[in-house]
This record gives sequence, structure tokens and C-alpha cells, in this order.
Amino acid sequence: MKTVKFGGSSLADAKRIKKVCDIILSDPDRRIVVVSAPGKGENAPCKVTDMLIETASAALDFGATKARILMDKVAARYYDIACDLGIPETGERIKTDLYALLDRDKADRKNFTDRVKAAGEDTCAKLVAAYINSLGHKAVYANPGEFGMLLSDEFGNATVLGKSFALLKKNLSKIDGIAIFPGFFGRTEKGEIATFPRGGSDTTGAILAAAVNADVYENFTDVDYVYSVNPKLVKNPKPIKVVTYREMRELSYAGFNVYQEEALLPIYRAGIPVNIRSVNNPLCPGTHIVARREDGDTGTRISGIASNSGFTSLFVAKYLMNREIGFGRRLLSILEDEGISYEHTPTGIDDVTVILRDSFLTNGALDRIIERIKAELLPDGINVVRDLSLIVVVGEGMKHGIGIAAAATSALSKAGISISMISQGSSEVSMIFAVKSSYADDGVRALYEVFFEGN
Repeated sequence: MKTVKFGGSSLADAKRIKKVCDIILSDPDRRIVVVSAPGKGENAPCKVTDMLIETASAALDFGATKARILMDKVAARYYDIACDLGIPETGERIKTDLYALLDRDKADRKNFTDRVKAAGEDTCAKLVAAYINSLGHKAVYANPGEFGMLLSDEFGNATVLGKSFALLKKNLSKIDGIAIFPGFFGRTEKGEIATFPRGGSDTTGAILAAAVNADVYENFTDVDYVYSVNPKLVKNPKPIKVVTYREMRELSYAGFNVYQEEALLPIYRAGIPVNIRSVNNPLCPGTHIVARREDGDTGTRISGIASNSGFTSLFVAKYLMNREIGFGRRLLSILEDEGISYEHTPTGIDDVTVILRDSFLTNGALDRIIERIKAELLPDGINVVRDLSLIVVVGEGMKHGIGIAAAATSALSKAGISISMISQGSSEVSMIFAVKSSYADDGVRALYEVFFEGN
């Protein structure tokens, strides 16, 4: 059995939905299908989810008249898609359901917003199911709440509850035909609609694949493969045909926009392989994400190179720091008190560097941290470097190679790029370089030339 997920760009209009349904029906093993809300299309400059968020905000801040005008645009888009699919009666029902959302209780702002924005995926699932049925095949719209997708009551940032997996498996096994499951949302135990963070349809697909123990989780996008580097930086980069969960986790962290970092967790735990494929080229085998490589297959030394910006380096020096018991714990406790997690902590015997995300350092947090370090840890010196990017070189094969670090640092040096920090864990899956953000793209290109073009 295959669990399949289609993103918003693949469902933007009737033409693309027809293509998606052809893919679904071409393989009888594709029995659980997760759909996103329609994304941007040729004649649709906006994503439906963005339109719905704007509508919810208008209903809360400006009243019914403004919200109705915005909802008219959403309803018209779905109705036009339904008519182009030859199911106008479904379009009429959808319009009625969408307008009804504006009459719901608005006392809880986040609750109301989740209910409205979840309608993007929910309505798309109803459309896809109705269209497949109109072709003479059996498809069932699967309401997440009724099928057991139970989430925490953290509206806009919900997580799945453990009891969901057994409920989903039980209810999905009863479906006769293809289950069309809307992504992105579920219900709390009190019956309220709650959504995952943006990109949550990937999370939904992973949860369902784990719940039913699917043989594979197929994720259809608009590219043939995941590529070894951002195609905007390098022309015709090499495709990644097989990558491990650990490698993909590192690449996602470093800026690969294939998955949200948390989306792979359910299938990672279940050991289910992922196949990333193209809607526009469905015969292409795509990229396979696996738990581990076949015995004896170490793959290429480097699987991919990526960079991510928005980091700050906090350097703390103190003579005989290595002899001072509890120094590291007290330093990290100061960060914890500010609600800040750290990214990396390379150390020397008399110094430690903590890499932090800029997004945490708001409202004077960095100044407070520095003052507490001075008062409580009595350091010899503190230095802060802002505007850093992290370049990450990823590959499980690195542990089997010699001279990887030397080749990387030499490439960056020849490109005239100064390295602020180097970090490599004992697992040797990734090597991280902190550089000034203005040099990050050049750094990625230099490393790609060395490891993938043999220069």
C-alpha cells in the first residue's frame, strides 16, 4: 500500500487536478491520498491558504462585509475549478460551506483562524474525491476529525496525539476505495479544528503512512528529484537518487525546502521509505529517502550542500574554563531562561562559542544574555558576530573518506571566504561552516565544484 501526498502547486487548477487524478488512478496501490490547498497557478496569483488567512483576519478585525468580499474570491476559485472538472453541483455545496465559516464563533481568535484556513485543504479533498467518483472510480472524502486525526489544542502549531495512529489505522482500513484525506489539520479532543504549522500537509502524509504502515510514502512535487544543491545557485546540479533520513534531516535544517524539519518524524520512527516524485514527469523514479543504505553501499561521499542564513555567534572566553565545573551548564541555563535553544557549541579549553538563531534574539534578549554572562560567569571576554550563514556539507559517506575537511576548507579559502566556525559531530554525517551571509552563495558554489565537479 502507498500513501501519496500532492502539494498545492499540483492542485492549483482543474487541469492540474486532472493530472493528479490520472497519477492516482494509474497505480491501484495508491489508496490513501493527502491533498494540500490549491497553490499559485497560471491564472491564480495567490495561494488559497493565504487568501483564507486574510479572510479570517478581516472577519476578526473589520467585520462581515470585508470578510465576505474576500471569501467571494475563494469561493469563486473553487467553483470555477469544480465547473472545469464537470462537477458544478459540488462547487455549489462548497460555496455554501465556505460562507458558513464566517458565521462561526469568533471569541477565540486562533481557533477561528484555524477553522477558516483549514478549509483550503478540506475543500480541495472534497473536490478531488468528487471528481474521481465522476470518472466511475470509488473515492471517499476522509474527514480528519472523524477518522481519528487528533491533535493538541495549540492552534496554528498543533502536534499529533499518540492515540491518533491506532484510530487512523482502524478507520482507514474500513474504506472501500481511495481515501482522499485533507492535509494540514485535525481536531482536538474537544472537537475543535486545529492546524499544524505551515507545510503541515507533509506532516499529515507522514502520520497516515506511519499509521497504516505503508510500504512507501510518495510525495509528489514539481521537480524530478531532490538536487544536491539549490538549482538557483548552480546550473543543472546533480540529482540525489538515494538519501538517508539523517542526511535529509541535515539538508532540511540547512535550507532544503523539500520538507519541514519535523515532517519526517512519524515515518522515520516507523522506518517507512519516502519517494519524492514529479507530477510533471511521473515515470521518473525520483529521490528515495531510506532509513539506511544497502549493505556495502556507502553512496557518494557527499549527498548535498546547502546554506541557511540568520545566525549569530556568541563567543565567551575564560582562562581555565575547562577546570570550572558547571560552566557550560550555567551558560546554557541563561539561554534556557530566555526561552532560547542553541544550534551549535564548538569549544576550546578556554572558550566556547554558541550559535543562535537571530529569530530568538528579539526584544533585547541578546543584551540581557550578555549582562547575565558577565555578572554570573565572570568571563575574560565576550564577542558577538552577527549576520552569519551556516553552510552544511552532508553525506553519510564522509565517514569512509579521507581529506574531506581539507578539501572543503581549501575550496573556501581559494574563494576568498573566511570561516568563522567549523563543526562536525562524531556521526560524521555533516560538516558545518559559519561564514558571513554575503559570502554564503559563493561558498556553496565553491564546495559544489570541489565535491561534485571534481575541481
